[in-house]
Amino acid sequence: MQEYNVLLYYIYSPIENIVEYRDEHHQFCLDHNLLGRIIIAPEGLNGTVSGTVKDCEAYMQWIKADPRFSTVDFKKETHDGHAFKKLYVRIKKEIVHSELPVDPRVKTGKHLEPAEFKKMLKEDKDVVLVDMRSNYEHMVGRFKGAITFDMENLRELPEHVHEIDHLRDKKIITYCTGGIKCEKASAYLLDQGFENVYQLHGGIIKYGLEEGGEDFDGKCYVFDGRLTTEVNKVNPEIISTCHICNEKCDRMVNCANPECNEHLPICEKCGIEMEGACSLGCKEHPRKRPYNGTGYYQKTLEGYSPEIAARTRKNTKKLHIIEDLGLCE
Repeated sequence: MQEYNVLLYYIYSPIENIVEYRDEHHQFCLDHNLLGRIIIAPEGLNGTVSGTVKDCEAYMQWIKADPRFSTVDFKKETHDGHAFKKLYVRIKKEIVHSELPVDPRVKTGKHLEPAEFKKMLKEDKDVVLVDMRSNYEHMVGRFKGAITFDMENLRELPEHVHEIDHLRDKKIITYCTGGIKCEKASAYLLDQGFENVYQLHGGIIKYGLEEGGEDFDGKCYVFDGRLTTEVNKVNPEIISTCHICNEKCDRMVNCANPECNEHLPICEKCGIEMEGACSLGCKEHPRKRPYNGTGYYQKTLEGYSPEIAARTRKNTKKLHIIEDLGLCE
């Protein structure tokens, strides 16, 4: 069986020729059979893609060959096939939607490599971990003793900073899936007067790959067809329970009702019985999507087509304008 990789990466580096670069990047992915989601913004790149080992190696070399992105840090996991069903390469205003008034290229929390992070947690009693992910992400997995916020996205961070005001004299270490949210989140904490702010470089994924994921409970939520991935190979523990039957469960599902689309742990048995829905109401909803046993539904973007090779230049520019205005969400 052919082996596949799943790549996760980001880099803050200015991109001026945004439309031309987007088309060039998109064409490379098409030529190398890569699937996934890539965001191109004036501030940099953010992507997660899947492909064969050979195609992923070619992709990493191609990106690093560009002087603007030579320092990009790829997190690479193995998989038994594509983790995505489609390819999206899109122009956005930010590579992670935060609306926080900070620039991580100017100021951000001190990077801790996974080994440094692990050492600091074990030896420094003056450390506090703060999870910068959404509530459904830390529901299924998080570091032992970490502070979590009940927020849907990073834009809500300013509403929760007061919850850690009493920890201003501590060393704050922020963490997220791959590190990208922490670049802006840690910068924002510094902007709000926190002085000792660190971030786990490469996030949970890199920590699991390089240090075995010790003391990360549960699984890590990921934004592809896997929905979750294992991190802890040292002392794993399931911390979430099935939304339906309350049995221990770290299997995540997007509710089959698209008007609900809640991200919840649902065990395989309940998933089959409820046809991927999180409630009877959702199970009986007229728009309920067919359940294929995974609980993953590819997002559909109206008016978006990946086949840019067959697109005229005029239509290309028109589509970019639509994307930039956010009308293809």
